[in-house]
Parts: sequence; structure tokens; C-alpha cells
Amino acid sequence: MEENRSSISDARSYEEIGEFWDNHDLADYWEQTEEAYFEVEIRSERRYFLIEHTLADKMKEIAVRTGVSTETLLNLWVRDKIEENVSSATLPV
Repeated sequence: MEENRSSISDARSYEEIGEFWDNHDLADYWEQTEEAYFEVEIRSERRYFLIEHTLADKMKEIAVRTGVSTETLLNLWVRDKIEENVSSATLPV
């Protein structure tokens, strides 16, 4: 973040801005805000992998019990397994 302070919170860092808004309501500062324009370009890529039907059913049950989507659960599991293997030097980085 630049040396400038946030105009409403008078914060000097993103952390301070976060702390400010954790404890304040935007409605109290609405008149001090300005309209902002920006473009967002979101690029996501999906790759599809085959998974056995019985494994997919079990995964869906676990996802429902834990309150996440099957996609999220699968990504978390795969990420954990990759990190585990990379940290134990069984896979190249």
C-alpha cells in the first residue's frame, strides 16, 4: 500500500483498513464514499478427471456432512495430498 492513508479509516496499511471495517458500519460513512469504476477479468480453468462412481458417491456424502461442495472437498484433498508429497520429497516441485 502506498504511503497514503485510507480516506475514511485513516489507516496506513490494508491490515489497519480491515481492522477499521471489522469494527465500523459502512452505513455510518456512506456520505463519504465515492462511486468507483473498475474492470474485472476472471479467468478460470477447469480440468475434468474421471473418478469411480462409488468414490464420487462417498465423496458427495462427506461433502454434504461437512457443508462444502464436492468440488471444494476434492480440491482440498488433492491440494493436501500434493503438499504432503512435495514436502516429503516424493514428487518434484
